[in-house]
Amino acid sequence: MSLPTIVRTNTAELYDAYVMKNFGRAPLTLVRGEGVRAWDDTGREYLDFVSGIAVNSLGHCHPAWVGAIRQQAGQLIQSSNLFRNPLYGELARRIVRQAGPGRVFLCNSGTEANEALIKLARLHGVRKAGEEGKCYKIICAQYAFHGRTFGGMSATPQEKIQKGFRPLVPGFAFGELNNLQSFADLVDGETAAIFIETIQGEGGIKPCTDEFLWGLRRLCDQHNLLLMLDEVQCGLGRTGDFYAFQHSGIRPDAIGMAKGIGGGYPMGAIWAAEKNAELFTAGSHGTTFGGSPLACAAALAVLDVMERDDLLAKVKANGAAWKADLEKLAAEFPKQIKAVTGRGYMLGIDLHGEPAPYLALLRDEGLLCPSAGTHTIRLLPPLIATREDLDRATAMIRAVLVRKDY
Repeated sequence: MSLPTIVRTNTAELYDAYVMKNFGRAPLTLVRGEGVRAWDDTGREYLDFVSGIAVNSLGHCHPAWVGAIRQQAGQLIQSSNLFRNPLYGELARRIVRQAGPGRVFLCNSGTEANEALIKLARLHGVRKAGEEGKCYKIICAQYAFHGRTFGGMSATPQEKIQKGFRPLVPGFAFGELNNLQSFADLVDGETAAIFIETIQGEGGIKPCTDEFLWGLRRLCDQHNLLLMLDEVQCGLGRTGDFYAFQHSGIRPDAIGMAKGIGGGYPMGAIWAAEKNAELFTAGSHGTTFGGSPLACAAALAVLDVMERDDLLAKVKANGAAWKADLEKLAAEFPKQIKAVTGRGYMLGIDLHGEPAPYLALLRDEGLLCPSAGTHTIRLLPPLIATREDLDRATAMIRAVLVRKDY
């Protein structure tokens, strides 16, 4: 069977003529990837530390992942959630094994996962206050990012995300990350849940402290609130733990995840503890495409390789050493770097200036990475990246800092 015909013309011209302009794209067209590397349409090679924005856990086109998709595509691609499929059950079991006793709902993206958590909080509020009660407030963090649907936007207190879309969904309040008292001050009889990213991604690679997470856990227990964690970007091994919150030792009531779980195939999920999972009943939530056999095959391949190659231990060890190297750069270039933040393979270089000029120079050097917040270079290598790959990236970053230090 022949592949679809692609009109051979300038890709930039096609984008200019036909594609909506809701992304600020770099002047670069990627056409191929393998492992940690990607190539543009001129044949130039790059070290890809965007990873599809923390999506490509195993890098580009990992043979085990590609093989699993090919095999499943020849058997059953989509069957709907009106029937069981064995891969959905197995993936749910594997997620529960990592998160703890509970149940899993599979969807297609991080935004969908977070919408499901918001709905879960609303159902908990009804359980807590009764049908006639008013208990639906969710406390989130300043500078959070939970998605671009109306629920996700409403939980994301950033003007660039919310502008033009008001009125938003009511019932959200915002405390200061790592300031427990600011969250406690917002709790009242209308509060149903606290919802935060364990490490803020789009907001600038800002981790929650262990003390803050434990304080939120106690606060939720005291007031019968759900503690819901958005691990869409920071979960699935990116920090060296399967979930970023595991570093602190707490146990949330519900978790949202996506990005890296599918390894490049669209996949999202939520886990909820048993007593909260039962809040979703037949008809209260659903998805057409979520948890398809093909999506589950992709996710299971990711988990298999993570376990087989002991990627969590490697990310934890390599990430710590890499962060120490980047902190040496910060000490060497204090006029440009304020701090290095994050854990594992989710690091941020917090700059004194805007990141855009640095990102352009890094592309010139051969390193692809995105920004975060207003002043941060975000580094998201695939979990398969070796110490040599990280060292190569560090050398490129240093070269750019030297070029900018004038």
